[in-house]
Amino acid sequence: MIRIGLYSGSFDPITNGHLDIIGRAARMVDMLVVAVGVHHGKTPLFEPAERCAMIEQEAAGLVAAAGAKLRVVTFSGLVVDAAREAGAAVIFRGLRDATDFDYEMQMAGMNAAMAPAVDTVFLGASAGCRHIAASLVRQIAGMGGDVSAFVPAAVARRLKEVLG
Repeated sequence: MIRIGLYSGSFDPITNGHLDIIGRAARMVDMLVVAVGVHHGKTPLFEPAERCAMIEQEAAGLVAAAGAKLRVVTFSGLVVDAAREAGAAVIFRGLRDATDFDYEMQMAGMNAAMAPAVDTVFLGASAGCRHIAASLVRQIAGMGGDVSAFVPAAVARRLKEVLG
């Protein structure tokens, strides 16, 4: 039986923090599905296809090194529905701090009520990534700041192209 896990987010853009969770989650499953949320009420910096391409480019080697396969998909509904559709038995969630923990615990409880067969596994962010948030990366890049410590080099270049 193949073990499938799902890691969801907006990934706008993918950060070193996301890659930290992806690499560690991939060691626990045979296939990691990275699910890019598409919410019609939000205006992301990057289109879904571009976010998927950045994830594939940056995460493929990490996932392969962990002995797993990577699949990148988009979803617009509930994460538990995306997990069920992917055949995932586990949803991975990254935690940076206590604020994340409180929110994610509530979400895990709701998800468990809707899909009891899908577990949630929390992965604490590694020390070097705890402070990274995609929203702050976008803000820093938008103000001309250097984001190279927070995102892969190709993503930093793409941010510079888009934001100037």
